[in-house]
Amino acid sequence: MKCPALTGISPDIIRDLKAGRPRTIEIQSTHNIITLANIIPGPETHLFMTSIDMEDLTPGDTGICVYVLSVNIMMKRIVEFIHGLNYEERERMSARIQVKYCAASVVKAVFHEGMIQPTAVEVLKSSCYHAG
Repeated sequence: MKCPALTGISPDIIRDLKAGRPRTIEIQSTHNIITLANIIPGPETHLFMTSIDMEDLTPGDTGICVYVLSVNIMMKRIVEFIHGLNYEERERMSARIQVKYCAASVVKAVFHEGMIQPTAVEVLKSSCYHAG
């Protein structure tokens, strides 16, 4: 299955998602926001998440697949005070996404065409069955 990929995600967030509860995550890295820009949330929308950096992502790396419940890309205004007299205003783009764990996954192929293009991967979802 081919799906968009978010890279450099904290292992703590991935571990928390594996517990099965939906979580809202704030993303600030530019390459991940570019990847999220064209995602339409829905029950069938998958996203791959890994703690591996984008530059190091290769076939065989592990991560998780999640369902995308919502995506909100926004601008934030940041004010920095310098020596109490001067201040500087900046804007920073960030994205908030709500996701829910789907399955553990392994990267089969990586598709990345440059810094301003979304990152995608071909993944194999791991299956785990529990006898009841």
